[in-house]
Amino acid sequence: MENNEIKVTLYTAEGYKALVDELAYLKQTKLEEVKRSLAEARSFGDLSENSEYDEAKNEQAKVVARITELENLINHAKVIDESEIRADVVNLGSTVKVLDYEFNEEVEYNLVGTNEANPLLGKISDQSPIGSAMIGSTVGDIITVQAPSGELKFKILAVERSKPTHTED
Repeated sequence: MENNEIKVTLYTAEGYKALVDELAYLKQTKLEEVKRSLAEARSFGDLSENSEYDEAKNEQAKVVARITELENLINHAKVIDESEIRADVVNLGSTVKVLDYEFNEEVEYNLVGTNEANPLLGKISDQSPIGSAMIGSTVGDIITVQAPSGELKFKILAVERSKPTHTED
């Protein structure tokens, strides 16, 4: 029998807001732009040889697919409650400064939900090898991570709650 359990994805408040904002933009602005493009392309006549119409239909399909994807993500999202998490324990939403023993350098990571991860910006998933190994750690803990490149070793130097990277207007 197949497991049809719906998977809930954890988000920081900032990550969840980004999903909601993108969905609103696509529904309120982008979809209207695409509809105008379709109407304009239809006005050019014969649809069978109308590349503008084909492009607009493809764009419409992409936008509608992304809207569906975002609605699904939002419907299965759980935003972490910052007030329920100790600030000194590594968890989703933490900014963690570690000493990487291999390179003898300090590195800072922000632990975020899977769909928010962006390693180039220092945002790592709580499900990644490093992220999951850090969960529950406190300052002074030494963690060992089995990564595809081999064993990594870190010392937790500081733990803070992440500060939102967006600014309110």
